[in-house]
Amino acid sequence: MKTQILRPKLKLLSEKLASSIVDEATQVLEKVGVRIENAQARGILRDHGQKVRKSDHRAFFSRSVVEGALRTVPKSITIYDRDGEAKLFLEKDNVYFNPGSAALKILDYEKGSMREPVTRDFLNLCRVVEGLSHIQAQSTALICADVPKGAADSYRLYLALKHCRKPVVTGTFAKESFGVMKNMLVVVRGSEEELRNKPLAIFDVCPSPPLKWSDLTCQALLDCGRYGVPAELVAMPLAGGNAPVTLTGTLVQHTAENLAGIVISQLAHPGAPIIYGGSPAILDMSQGTTPMGAMETWLIDCAYTQIGKFLGLPTHAYMGLSDAKLGDYQAGLESGMGTLLASLAGVNVVSGAGMLNFESAQSLEKLVLDNEICGSAYRLVQGITQRETPMALDLLAELCERGDFLSHPHTLKWFRKEFHFPSRLLDRGTAGGKSSAWERAHQRVSDLLTTRQECPLPEGVEKELTDLMTRELQKFGMDYLPINENY
Repeated sequence: MKTQILRPKLKLLSEKLASSIVDEATQVLEKVGVRIENAQARGILRDHGQKVRKSDHRAFFSRSVVEGALRTVPKSITIYDRDGEAKLFLEKDNVYFNPGSAALKILDYEKGSMREPVTRDFLNLCRVVEGLSHIQAQSTALICADVPKGAADSYRLYLALKHCRKPVVTGTFAKESFGVMKNMLVVVRGSEEELRNKPLAIFDVCPSPPLKWSDLTCQALLDCGRYGVPAELVAMPLAGGNAPVTLTGTLVQHTAENLAGIVISQLAHPGAPIIYGGSPAILDMSQGTTPMGAMETWLIDCAYTQIGKFLGLPTHAYMGLSDAKLGDYQAGLESGMGTLLASLAGVNVVSGAGMLNFESAQSLEKLVLDNEICGSAYRLVQGITQRETPMALDLLAELCERGDFLSHPHTLKWFRKEFHFPSRLLDRGTAGGKSSAWERAHQRVSDLLTTRQECPLPEGVEKELTDLMTRELQKFGMDYLPINENY
């Protein structure tokens, strides 16, 4: 007999409150509107009967068009790896972890300080991610300083596709980047049709608070829909800054900004895959900062996740990261608590493993430690299962004779399913204390970099991908790829 007792879940909103937030957000779209800076998106809205004010490009969305968009947006999305195997099933309370995207700095272990990342750092990140069992997707997590800024988006994706099999979370900072990035995905997948059938990348698309969709993000949203690439909406209201200071007020704004993106996407390409997500925060009035490790930030994250589920959509959040600048107690506290809350809330795509310093830095050592946190989080959401009937009556009667259960067949049968065993990064021994978790994490990174095998692409695919990247770099005056092929 096997009976699942309960999947632990966190809910912060009553159904009535979640419904009220969505209703008020819909009223915001009707009465306040959203500034749409992209001419194509404005045209699509006008073509579908929506009012767009010429003076400031503010669009007003009718309730009926919002409800229609929610009927056509997919309720689940499957993401595939580089080899075409289904890996991420974005629906219900399934949880998958990936490093956050686009860090400007990396924490250098040897120097103990932040610096700009370069190609070697990204390659190291790819190899580490490939070896972490609880990080199911990679991301274009570092912006390489050794390539021109105009080619930075496509270069990150090129490295990720070339050096890691896992699905990738990415995005663009320039309208021109999407074309070459889409072509790279097509090269790996084989055709545009196969890319649509088996997407291997998620593109972050970020509205600008308060209540604005920029020219860049609208274009990215439309481009994703055209090719069936899942777009991950990353609304970023700042409670007390560019959003209401109350958490419910911020949730109304977040919902309105995301609903506007859903409408634009679905009017242009009905059925285009959308992930309901964000990266909101509160404004710390005492420091003037935007803490991602604040409890109130996590409350907003978990609550909008519940709203996304209320709407029936796959969800995303930036959680499991820290505002700390080093791998210290604060980093562990914020990363652990955020990861556990995300798993209890059932966030489908959790970005942030390895991240520090307000979402601006990445650390390989923290990444391998966060992998341990993710493993514990998976055990948490498995909950408690009744394995047998009776559960203990006969065993306890026998215990009076045996004295212990260590070698009992019942123990041998179930202990690996009942217990989660972390790696030796976590010190559960009695004779430890000779090194810190941070030092052990650095050793683990070193081991992964020296022992992990490469995962090469087929020769023809790799050449075509490299040719694409070479031509893109040449547009910006760089006539070589800064990769040591012997690395």
